[in-house]
Amino acid sequence: MTHPLIPQIIEIATPVAEELGLEVVGAVFHTNQRPPVLRVDIRNPQQDTGLDDCERMSRALEASLDVAEIILDAYVLEISSPGISREITTDREFISFKGFPAIVSTSPAYEGQQEWVGQLIRRDEAKVYLNQKGRIVEIPRSQVTKVQLDERR
Repeated sequence: MTHPLIPQIIEIATPVAEELGLEVVGAVFHTNQRPPVLRVDIRNPQQDTGLDDCERMSRALEASLDVAEIILDAYVLEISSPGISREITTDREFISFKGFPAIVSTSPAYEGQQEWVGQLIRRDEAKVYLNQKGRIVEIPRSQVTKVQLDERR
């Protein structure tokens, strides 16, 4: 369940982020920790979100939240970013992420499916190879629209 302060926090954080050229992706308030942790996720639409973006947002948002006085007790403000792109595109990434859980999207559907989930094996000129619980699936590259890390697993 979303913490009741999250809508107000996002309302405060959004213009702060926009002023810095950033976007607010979401926010979570972990009140079960001592002290509670407020995590605000941001992204830089112009480039990969870096540590500098997180630091700038942290300083600016901390000041705005202090002025708003909506969180009365002590808390930790954590600014986070999505980090590296989840999409796998280069041969080097296919080698680096071998064995990782991945989702392969296809269009048109391949063997009746548009989304294949399994452990990434490799790709060659013709196919992308996934391991689905010991079964090797060979998906034609001509039908692959996207390969991304599966962060749900």
